Amino acid sequence: MIDNFGILVREWNLLAEGFLNTLWICALSGAASLVLAVFVSFLTTSKQPVIRLLSRGLVDIMRAVPFLMLVFLIYYCLPVAGLRLSSWTCGLMAMILYNTAYFAEVLRGAWAHLPHEQEEAGRAYGYHGMKLYTRIIFPQIFISSGPALGNQMITMIKNSAFLMVITIQELTFMANQIQAIYFIPFETLIVAVLLYWIICSSVEWGVRVMGRVAELRGSE
Repeated sequence: MIDNFGILVREWNLLAEGFLNTLWICALSGAASLVLAVFVSFLTTSKQPVIRLLSRGLVDIMRAVPFLMLVFLIYYCLPVAGLRLSSWTCGLMAMILYNTAYFAEVLRGAWAHLPHEQEEAGRAYGYHGMKLYTRIIFPQIFISSGPALGNQMITMIKNSAFLMVITIQELTFMANQIQAIYFIPFETLIVAVLLYWIICSSVEWGVRVMGRVAELRGSE
């Protein structure tokens, strides 16, 4: 077993490449999804019934589609429609679309539970338009929904392993390559699990730090 771990040490560059690829595609898709989710949450809370119902319907449909099926739909069906994209672009699109729906629903729920007095107080102090949302509403929404957003981010990291089916060289793909060459599945997968744990633990740590900062600012 020690010799098998020695093989992994020699092949550390493959695991490192997969680890970094997982990091950047999750970070980029997570950031893009969160930005888009803010806009979608606006639509799902719109006072216009048509816009509100249509946006909520699209969010519900996206949340009902399994992530792996969404990856297949984008990767295999878009070329049929004449749109050919690289596997990396397809994987990034799938992750952004999928997680935007979940992030938007989390933000919408936090927004629905935000006391209306907060918005009224902001308006009374002269905050209007985007300034009201950026200074009063959204900071409170992000703080209250921090744990839920963190959980969804962790789910996104785990879902990124499905991208190996469209030949994206993320962590699971690289680990599978090594174990297929050297026939050491146990050691390879254990190391891969530990690397995923490091990423997910970093997200959890970040959410806890944000919660502590929010508590300190709330007590001032």
